[in-house]
Amino acid sequence: MKVDGKHFRSVWRERDGWSVGAIDQRRLPHEFVVARLTSCEDAAVAIRDMLVRGAPLIGATAAYGMALAMREDASDAGLKRAYETLIVARPTAINLKWALNEMRAALAPVEPLERAEAAYARADEIAEQDVEINRGIASNGLALIEAIAAKKPGETVNLLTHCNAGWLATVDWGTATAPIYLAHERGIKIHVWVDETRPRNQGASLTAWELGHHGVPHTVIPDNTGGHLMQHGMVDLAIVGTDRVAANGDVCNKIGTYLKALAAHDNNVPFYVALPSPTIDFAVSDGIRDIPIEQRSGTEVTDMTGLTAGGRLETVRIVPEGSPVANYAFDVTPARLVTGLITERGVLKPDRASLAAAFPERIAAAAE
Repeated sequence: MKVDGKHFRSVWRERDGWSVGAIDQRRLPHEFVVARLTSCEDAAVAIRDMLVRGAPLIGATAAYGMALAMREDASDAGLKRAYETLIVARPTAINLKWALNEMRAALAPVEPLERAEAAYARADEIAEQDVEINRGIASNGLALIEAIAAKKPGETVNLLTHCNAGWLATVDWGTATAPIYLAHERGIKIHVWVDETRPRNQGASLTAWELGHHGVPHTVIPDNTGGHLMQHGMVDLAIVGTDRVAANGDVCNKIGTYLKALAAHDNNVPFYVALPSPTIDFAVSDGIRDIPIEQRSGTEVTDMTGLTAGGRLETVRIVPEGSPVANYAFDVTPARLVTGLITERGVLKPDRASLAAAFPERIAAAAE
């Protein structure tokens, strides 16, 4: 994807061949800053502190974290230590575990002297695989947008997305935004309603930033506006991303997704979830019951950071001192509210049979 005409990815190997570059997403939308990761601990902190975020990007960054670790200590103990350091960085996104398992499986049989080179090669493959998967999601999701556009020739197709499932949440293209970018490139008139304005503001800060810099028409809305828009026929299609999909089709995503799905269901608005196959977790049979929901710092609720009129970044408190806060980072949308799952292998029904038929290898991976 492009930032003011220049192509960027969200994470990459630097020109020195070993350090890792990543866009510091904590600084967006007001500052564009590239961070340089030089150790496994750097990668773990980047994931934990949300310098990088989004399930696919977390996985790719963790893979590069393993490579950085092998550069420092490629022994069996070093491999084990790197895995244990990274696996606890964030609990909800299954891509983290998937990428680390892939790296461990690739490196364990390799002699320590050869592990660093092998680690970088496998991490590069994981990053490239994410890009190709998202291109597949783009193509399969495009058909849904084209079908709506055909029913209203010359009119704008209005989409709603939640949080940031854009290229900033992946290595490139994004998941929920991938069909949107492809539709835009194909000349389809589209407009995107962008929300998740609290608590992390990732819709307002990140999705709006990347859509704007890529030239996609969009409007930022407060989180509670989506239902109103749907009631008045102002949303043709909702597409969101996900951090983990259970075997039964339940979808875990940014807090507030469930409420969007309820509103879409009540107003007959198609509600699709875009996901790469590593996000499927066949080890979890019931998403509501079994997916761990991360609870993050209360300061994400009590405080807000923004740009002052004088051009300074300032953090202010908006909640009274002494008031307790809760900050659940994710919720789970039951499969019954999901119209379909947009994957690299097609648009699937949100049920175990469809997921298993499309991705039998994921069942085997869950058993490991």
